Amino acid sequence: MSFSDAVRTCLHKYADFSGRGRRSEYWFFYLAYLIAYAVAGLLTSVVWKGFAVLALVVVLGAIVPALAVTWRRLHDTGRSGGWFFISFVPLVGWIILLVFMIQDSNPGPNQFGPNPKDPQAITG
Repeated sequence: MSFSDAVRTCLHKYADFSGRGRRSEYWFFYLAYLIAYAVAGLLTSVVWKGFAVLALVVVLGAIVPALAVTWRRLHDTGRSGGWFFISFVPLVGWIILLVFMIQDSNPGPNQFGPNPKDPQAITG
């Protein structure tokens, strides 16, 4: 999945918490989010302090799609999306979630749907 395909998919599935999401979809979306936030921060510091509103819009606008793609990514590894909440455990929670996000997809279909890497699943 290319960078633009991943971002387009995440924005198209804005609040879709079902199904599975590939690693590339997850990481490319977060890269796009980081770039958008950095640009907003740069505009804030260089151009005008009122652009802090722009950074806030970027953050608030990405909350739901970020949660949705995280949920789908956890589904792809065979875990419930509820595992996201482990990130709130102090010190180690975010590390555990990071390990889950790095892992490869479960081969074949699982309880959350067909493997998105499988060409048969895409074409039907």
